[in-house]
Amino acid sequence: MSAPAIEIGAKLPELKLYGDPTFIVSTAIATRDYQDVHHDRDKAHAKGSKDIFVNILTDTGLVQRYITDWAGPNAVIKTIGLRLGVPWYAYDTVAFNGKVTAVQDGLITLKIVGSNSLGDHVIAIATVTIGETA
Repeated sequence: MSAPAIEIGAKLPELKLYGDPTFIVSTAIATRDYQDVHHDRDKAHAKGSKDIFVNILTDTGLVQRYITDWAGPNAVIKTIGLRLGVPWYAYDTVAFNGKVTAVQDGLITLKIVGSNSLGDHVIAIATVTIGETA
């Protein structure tokens, strides 16, 4: 796949991920985020949250995964910016959807939205290049 073959408006395939407590705790620990709201339900409740929730580092990694699952192993993510919306609490599913918003000089711009039962959880804009296979 090369940038000229990709058209503005092209949609990326949906990716759904279920966030059980093990997923939320393990990804927080893997990203060295020891904030208690990501692994201690009682403390999350005490701080006003419904449950433990996914951290932003995990969200960033999942957006990157979503891009490279679509673009392949020769993709290079040049920029990525994301904004968090509603929380992704334990026992909820996030569906990632994306589309191509620009293609110029081999640089592909993507808009990616991850939504759950509460609404939009993460909105990301990323730029990526896709190299040729060796």
